[in-house]
Amino acid sequence: MTVYHLAGDSTVAPGKPPEHPMAGWGTFLAERLGFEVRNHAFGGATTRSFAEEGSWQRLIDGVTPGDVVVIQFGHNDQKEHELDSRGGFTQRLTEMIDESRERGAAAVLCTPVERRWFDGERVDPTHGDYPNAVRELARRTAAPLIDLTAFTTWLYEDLGDESSRALLSHYAPGEYVGWPEGLADDTHFSVTGARRIAAFVALALRGIAGLDGDRPAKGRRGIVP
Repeated sequence: MTVYHLAGDSTVAPGKPPEHPMAGWGTFLAERLGFEVRNHAFGGATTRSFAEEGSWQRLIDGVTPGDVVVIQFGHNDQKEHELDSRGGFTQRLTEMIDESRERGAAAVLCTPVERRWFDGERVDPTHGDYPNAVRELARRTAAPLIDLTAFTTWLYEDLGDESSRALLSHYAPGEYVGWPEGLADDTHFSVTGARRIAAFVALALRGIAGLDGDRPAKGRRGIVP
C-alpha cells in the first residue's frame, strides 16, 4: 500500500490543538487523497533544520518501495544566507530527491505556498527566486512538480482581498481560546484554507500517479452521439 510522506514547514505541518483553527495543508491531505499520509513537517523548518533535527531521517526510515515523498520548503530557507535559492537550498532538496529514489520512492516537489500579501488587486510575490529554483530543479531531475506558489497566488486573487482572508489565520479577539487577543496572519492557513489547499494537492498527486483517468470519456450530458 502506497504511503505519502510529507517534508515541510508550518504551512504543511499538522495542526496543533492549542493553535486551532490554524493548520497546515498536510493535516487534511489523507481525507482527500485516499492513502495513508505521514506528516513530518514542523513549524520553522528549513531544508537544513529538517535534516539536522532528525525529521528527515525519521521520514526516510519509514519509506518503502512504491511510496511517495512530497517536499515543500522555502518559507524559512529564504531567511538564511547559507540556504540561498541556487546553493544550499537546491543542494539539500537534491539530496532529498536522491535519498527518496534510493529507497524506491518517488519524490514530488512543491513550490512554497504564497503569502497572502495584496498590493492592490494583485498578490505581491514574497519568495524571490525560490519558486523558480524549485521549478528548475524539478525539470533537471525529472521530479513531478506541484506549483503551489502559482496556485495559491491565483486562488487569493480569484477570491479577492476580502474573501480570501478566511483562508488564512484572521481571528477576532475572543473568537478562539488559543488566540484570546485575536490574530491577523497572512502566512498560516485556517482550517478552511488548509482543507482547500489539501484538496488541490490531493488531486495533483492523484493525477501524477495516474489514478483518475480510468473511466470512459464523456461528452455533454443529454447529447447522444
